[in-house]
Amino acid sequence: IGLGGGETDLLTLAESLDPALYDPHLLLPREGQLADHWRNKGWRVHIVPYRGATTFFVPQIWARFPVVQHLADLLQREQIDLVHSDYHTLPMIAPASYRADVPCMWTVHGWWFKPKRWQRTFFRQIDRAVARSNAVRDGFLGDPPFMSSERLPVVYSGIDTERFAPDVDGARLRIELGLPPDVPLVVMVARFQKVKGHHIFQQMAEEIAKQEPTTQFIVAGEDVFGVAADQLYRDEMLANAKHNPLLRERLHYIGFRDDVEHVYAAADVVVCASDFESYGKANLEAMACGTPVVSTRRGGPSETVVDGETGYLVDAGDATGLAHNVLTLLRDVTLRQTIGNAGRQHVLARFSASAT
Repeated sequence: IGLGGGETDLLTLAESLDPALYDPHLLLPREGQLADHWRNKGWRVHIVPYRGATTFFVPQIWARFPVVQHLADLLQREQIDLVHSDYHTLPMIAPASYRADVPCMWTVHGWWFKPKRWQRTFFRQIDRAVARSNAVRDGFLGDPPFMSSERLPVVYSGIDTERFAPDVDGARLRIELGLPPDVPLVVMVARFQKVKGHHIFQQMAEEIAKQEPTTQFIVAGEDVFGVAADQLYRDEMLANAKHNPLLRERLHYIGFRDDVEHVYAAADVVVCASDFESYGKANLEAMACGTPVVSTRRGGPSETVVDGETGYLVDAGDATGLAHNVLTLLRDVTLRQTIGNAGRQHVLARFSASAT
């Protein structure tokens, strides 16, 4: 299991818990980067093979799977006091928690998880649930909503504002890649998936390169979950960049980075080119570093980025709009500083781990 936004969100949440009061355990169906990072914190990991639920799961059937009893036994054996689940594990861990008499909650990360008619009672019966944004909540509940929105409060994911901060060394990455300290640098941080808009970022980069030829571009992120379609998309994007004369020497794909804060710090502007974002944590991490962002607006970014104050928002798929706003920032260092400072203060006030 790789490290995407939801996994990073979970790690930040666990790191914010008082170790004198909480002992976080992690349940996974297999080993992976998330398990490694969890163990490196000194926390327990439990590997129980199971297959995550699809959006068509039937609660009454999944509750009878043998793994449910295995999970209930685990909860009792480890004396777990609270279960916190994602969507794909919920159909198994929720009935297991009922058998073990342990309260269960879950976090809704995706507005596309629209409950089917036969699932609605199941979701109404969960002890507690929170949504990561208003866009997620409204999409999940539907129109008309299948249950009261008061049952699904919005709790924004917290940002570690000590890790993501303006004093992070941005020179390190530039030195590593052989980029001069004063070259304009535009960054995107996203896993390879078509909805993340790498192709839109490339179109934007072409437009910028034509007007500001010294500009360099970095994309950090990998094919996190081993999905065949994502791997094909990754290969296509890398091939496009390699054979495009405008991008060949300007666009650098640097893969997954544990030190992503240094990537944000190295940038003059951070771009989110996604078709949609449930939350858009990269925008907030960049703003916490004092780096201005230019983002598509659909979903979470419309709630976290104040257009014209803490960053700029454009419609999904608008490569020209992204390029226009990036160029505006690249050409005005004072504006970059103003937007960056406002973004940092915005995160501190509303989205820091301590505030949320």
